[in-house]
Amino acid sequence: MTTLHNLGYPRIGAKRELKFQLEKYWRKEIDREALEQTAQTLRQQNWQTQLAAGVEYLPVNDFAYYDQMLNMSTLLGCIPSRFRQDKYDLDIAFRMARGQAPSDETVHCCSGHQDSSACTMKKWFDTNYHYIVPEFETDTEFAITDTRLFDEILEAQALDAQGEIKLKPVLIGPLTYLYLGKKFGYHGQKLDLLPKLLPVYQQILEKLSQLGIEWVQIDEPILTLELDAEWKAGFTAAYEALAQSSVKILLATYFDTLGDNLSLVNHLPVSGLHYDGVRGAAQLQEVIDTCPADRVLSLGLVEGRNIWKTDLNAALEILKPVAKNKQNKLWIAPSCSLLHVPVDLDLEEKLDTEIKSYLSFAKQKLQEVSLLHKALNGQSVEAELADNAAAIQARKTSARIHNPTVAARMAKLDEVPNHRATPYVERAPLQHAKHQQKLLPTTTIGSFPQTAEIRQTRRAFKQGEIDEVSYIQAMKKEIAFVVEQQEKLDIDVLVHGEPERNDMVEYFGEQLDGYAFTQYGWVQSYGSRCVKPPIIFGDVARPKAMTVFWSTYAQSLTNRPMKGMLTGPVTMLQWSFVRDDQPRQTTCEQIALALLDEVQDLEAAGITVIQIDEPALREGLPLKQSQWREYLDWSVNAFRLCTSSVADSTQIHTHMCYSEFNDIIEDIAAMDADVITIETSKSHMELLQAFIDFNYPNEIGPGVYDIHSPNIPTVEQIVTLIEKAAESIPVERLWVNPDCGLKTRGWEETYPALENMVKAAKQLRAAYQAEKQA
Repeated sequence: MTTLHNLGYPRIGAKRELKFQLEKYWRKEIDREALEQTAQTLRQQNWQTQLAAGVEYLPVNDFAYYDQMLNMSTLLGCIPSRFRQDKYDLDIAFRMARGQAPSDETVHCCSGHQDSSACTMKKWFDTNYHYIVPEFETDTEFAITDTRLFDEILEAQALDAQGEIKLKPVLIGPLTYLYLGKKFGYHGQKLDLLPKLLPVYQQILEKLSQLGIEWVQIDEPILTLELDAEWKAGFTAAYEALAQSSVKILLATYFDTLGDNLSLVNHLPVSGLHYDGVRGAAQLQEVIDTCPADRVLSLGLVEGRNIWKTDLNAALEILKPVAKNKQNKLWIAPSCSLLHVPVDLDLEEKLDTEIKSYLSFAKQKLQEVSLLHKALNGQSVEAELADNAAAIQARKTSARIHNPTVAARMAKLDEVPNHRATPYVERAPLQHAKHQQKLLPTTTIGSFPQTAEIRQTRRAFKQGEIDEVSYIQAMKKEIAFVVEQQEKLDIDVLVHGEPERNDMVEYFGEQLDGYAFTQYGWVQSYGSRCVKPPIIFGDVARPKAMTVFWSTYAQSLTNRPMKGMLTGPVTMLQWSFVRDDQPRQTTCEQIALALLDEVQDLEAAGITVIQIDEPALREGLPLKQSQWREYLDWSVNAFRLCTSSVADSTQIHTHMCYSEFNDIIEDIAAMDADVITIETSKSHMELLQAFIDFNYPNEIGPGVYDIHSPNIPTVEQIVTLIEKAAESIPVERLWVNPDCGLKTRGWEETYPALENMVKAAKQLRAAYQAEKQA
């Protein structure tokens, strides 16, 4: 008999219930008890859904108010000194994530600490999920601080009067936790902390054993990376220590093959291994063949990161011989946690029927695993398998997938310029003169606060409650307000604020052929921030201009340069659910050609500062560095396809955030954007170092304050950051801007923050100019 289990389930709720309660709590509209009641309801709903699908080992501790890595930090007592207090409280976690919590008295500081900057966020491997980076300080000590893991086990057990439900707690493994953390004043090697960390993991496992837990899932996704000898040795030492526990360890890896770490994994003293058989398909058979006979092998052949139906008959062809060989030691599950897909396809009432028939969300993916489980255990599911085969075949042959016009254009791709005609050093003076560019020019990244009124107007228009004329008037009114505020603030290069945009990817996808959209296809990005990724099901093309109307209206309101705002092809790819029937490169190039048309139309309409955001460029990197070159070649080329046809005097901007740039800095420079804006405030300008070391040749806007925190920066704080940047980057090539878009902030935070930003830029501008004249 095979065993059906699950690695994790979405926690936001099918209709984002957790998001809305979190934000109410942060605004002090509800108390902690109301927040915790919603969380408990969602956990119990998730458990019931999984039990209904036949899941035999329910994951526990996959729920988080903000992030699972943050959960591990508070569980392990790894709390930065600026947030520590005598007793752990949930608001400590929110301060770590946001820089502020509801119990704080002001937005300028928290808990009596002047430096209350939030911990850094980074992308979770090559996904669009963000995690809160653990910080290791000179005085970091590990100890069990947060009891939520154990509380949730007791909560689940209380629902199980008969004692029939098996629980499987989920932990981030000690090596992955250390590897993904950062040194924050700590001068040793991160691995040096392992001997201090392991005793706490052992205590956790012992507590779990006392609670009657048989199996614990320990996630070590860094095993899919190319690790050096020291980290491999760390795995051996760690799991020899953890193996002393009486609980059984299911070691979980996902997102790629194990590569040459397979031998290491096969020799670790663990009771089971979970392997991602979708993204690790190239090594799947080797994993099956070399798995120790006494070890449970869990295989994930249902994709946990994309929304296409699984070819169940093909999966069974792989699983049947394994089931025969491993007998009761074969477990099956989705390939990874279902955190990365929407909750329930059944809610989609407006989605095109044909497209819907190709899809599977979290709830449906568990049903797919359940069908595999039933088939392997001898139950009759022939009708369901036949229906699945018909859907798979229908998608392959659908006329809606392929566009001959797009194919013809792709055939002539070599004729499209992919380099600017003139180097930056010759373009820059033309751009500066055209736009009357000042020293330390100020700008923002694109979006301004999206108020409840803006969202309601968009919603009313989509639902047919107001007509197009009324909608356009409302959006124009908001754009005029945003332009007026920027002029009052004396910002140099303006944006229109993007009130008409629901999301930086969805907005464009809605206007492109080859895309489909959901009502409830929400996925957590970080904290309460959820995105609804478009679905790229077919060839991509642009039927008509997407942004020209709004940008030209905004430009008509001011004499200052107005940026046209686009989302780049790689980010459009990375932040969508992408078709899996052709190479991702091909899809990306189709998007690039569509965006090229938009860039040319913006320029022809008089918009000569154009920002093409690529925050997802780095997250698209293959997990194994040896495979980076191919990806970087086509992704950088896709960006250049969008931009290389413009005039020398047209200034191209790009924006990236939450990236470490050191190892791809040459490729970022090869994008040849005239101006790049990056997130640097949370890292205290550390991320700028890559541009300094490389001697980055173009202009840079290192973010001077963190927009993900409600804290309002002071003029002095911003001046300090700009001065730090100017120590190494010529001031003539520096811009002053926030870290990211302002969509999620309120005007009560945005206006004073930007006011201080402009004051800081003017103060330093005057000082540098006086120094130059002297």
